[in-house]
Amino acid sequence: MNENDDPEAKTVAAADGAVADGAAADGAAAGGAAVADGAVGPAADDALVAPAPGPARRLFWSALGVALGLLVVDQGTKWWAVDALADSESIPVFGDFIRFWLVYNPGAAFSMGTGVTWIFTVFAGIAVVAIAWYAWRVRSTPWSYALGLLLGGATSHFGDRLFREPAFGRGHVVDFIDYSGFFVGNVADIGIFAGAVSIVVLSFRGIEATQAPVPAEAGSDAGETGSDGESRD
Repeated sequence: MNENDDPEAKTVAAADGAVADGAAADGAAAGGAAVADGAVGPAADDALVAPAPGPARRLFWSALGVALGLLVVDQGTKWWAVDALADSESIPVFGDFIRFWLVYNPGAAFSMGTGVTWIFTVFAGIAVVAIAWYAWRVRSTPWSYALGLLLGGATSHFGDRLFREPAFGRGHVVDFIDYSGFFVGNVADIGIFAGAVSIVVLSFRGIEATQAPVPAEAGSDAGETGSDGESRD
């Protein structure tokens, strides 16, 4: 007798097939739960780490906002200095430590390179473009603020070089904050110094400029689960 004609054999085979289908369905459900819980491989990790375009662009606009604020304050205080200090030798602010004294600087810091002002104009323009390009790529909020300070100070100095006397592209930077006769600067210099110090601190702390931080939830989930998939809590 052919076993294909045996009703009992057909019944057993059908039951085995149903059990196999049920096991496959359970496996698919378990896989779906794993995906929902975030227990997936490199693709999900990339999705967690890769920065979204929206937040990245907001960081760039934050840097521009800081730069614009510093630019406005610096130029405003320079206009005040030109108007208020033109007929005064100096105005004490904190005794002899800090005084207001109007100086037109054709060169770099400490009045170096006074005969080649146009070179500093070129360098200032390059610095503005380079900082803006890097700020476009930044993925860290502290870095965006630090770069904003650098960008604002560099842009303000570049504007002085372009538009102030004695000629276009050879303008003199307005300095009016005298630090005990050692250095005469302006608000833009303070912003540039603060931005540079911030970058040094961020670098020592290991905070990356162009790498998005991993969400805290992902890091905590990874720490709570061992290599065997069991919770360590």
